[in-house]
Amino acid sequence: MQMAVAAWPVPVVKALKKAGVPRSSVAIFVQAVDGRRPLLSVNGDQPMHPASVMKLVTTYAALDILKPNFRWRTEVYRDAVIEAGVLKGNLIIKGYGDPSFNEDDFRRLLLGLRQQGLYRIEGDLVIDKRYFASSVEHGQVFDHALWRAYNALPSAFLVNGRHTSFKFSVNKGAVDVVPEVVLPEVKVVNKMTLAKGGCGRWRDRLHYDVRATKMGAVVTFTGAFSPRCAQRYLELSLFDDVHYAFFTFRKLWRELGGVFDGQVRSEAELPLQVVKLAEQYSKPLADVVRDVNKWSNNVMARQVLLTIAAEDGAKPADEVHGTQAIQSWLLAKGGRANQWVIENGSGLSRIERVTANRLGQLLVDAYRSPTMSELMSSLPILGLDGTLQQRLVGTPVTAHLKTGSIDGVSAIAGYVLDARQVRYVVVMMVNDAKAAASREAQDALIRWVYDHH
Repeated sequence: MQMAVAAWPVPVVKALKKAGVPRSSVAIFVQAVDGRRPLLSVNGDQPMHPASVMKLVTTYAALDILKPNFRWRTEVYRDAVIEAGVLKGNLIIKGYGDPSFNEDDFRRLLLGLRQQGLYRIEGDLVIDKRYFASSVEHGQVFDHALWRAYNALPSAFLVNGRHTSFKFSVNKGAVDVVPEVVLPEVKVVNKMTLAKGGCGRWRDRLHYDVRATKMGAVVTFTGAFSPRCAQRYLELSLFDDVHYAFFTFRKLWRELGGVFDGQVRSEAELPLQVVKLAEQYSKPLADVVRDVNKWSNNVMARQVLLTIAAEDGAKPADEVHGTQAIQSWLLAKGGRANQWVIENGSGLSRIERVTANRLGQLLVDAYRSPTMSELMSSLPILGLDGTLQQRLVGTPVTAHLKTGSIDGVSAIAGYVLDARQVRYVVVMMVNDAKAAASREAQDALIRWVYDHH
């Protein structure tokens, strides 16, 4: 039987001291996946803010409750007759919360309508997003960064996560700034200059100003960009869900040879006499959770929590019901309600809390579950991809870990393979004003787990 190590790992203590982070602000849990007791547990029962590590809870719950093959659907209806390829009324899109619906999915959906012979829409585009409650469209803005994509809010019909990704590169001695998805409604004013030296903290040298209305946005970029950065990306969320979907629809429909001069509406009630034209399904949940965890996508995690609520019977789905459904699932796993505080399931919250011991035990349970392979493969691989691509590059450590960080919080949790090929669950959460400086201590813990024997 394993016994808990009494002392803190010396390398972790040294790194925390160097960062100016007191040990009282840190919680750690380490246990072999086939062990019966923790190898290390310090401050393990202290409630801590997990930041994006909370996505582990949301995605494991989804895989267990909804099952890995779960798919979201998107439906298209008409409310009038079609004569000679002309719809004499409105085209209606009904969303069911697909977190992964993107421009390619939209194009395929609309291509299906064109292949049915529809080419002109005389009415408007109507978006039915009643599957989620209207309350989910309101939330706190983090870091005072109103336009950053990580602050995007959920929607039952969400296109491209409603974000616009801008690619920065250097071409012929000048800085290029180009939207990855080109929308006519987005205008770029490029005032960037070339920077000398390395890439480093390239975003610190970048500034942007957004002037947005419901009909378009002008984004002005200033600052400097180094040629050594090669290509870098900045994701902004410039429009609400309805107008982003509308702009994308209008662009794609015209590219496909369709005619449309109407407007967009999002209505609480739809006509009773509607006819379904098309239905399209998403990729499976097992693939979606990779996007959620590899790149720590907040709005996708929130969509997943709301889907759990909807499948649990909430009509419309809201975050309160989603939280309750996950809490019930956690209780069935043997925990206590007061061990978890969940708000939206993404970690982009000021109130979410969990203890290192309970999160660690849940990850042990996940490793022993039928969905272990799907959850584990969704996590960033140390030094190779996702949010861990630049961590401990070139070391012999193999680890699948989820990171999390907001102001005052830095966390990491997942699975580490030690030098004897024994796999451990590792959780470390730091809640402190200097939490951002604790990365070296986290890396020290990972190395300690690898070498501890």
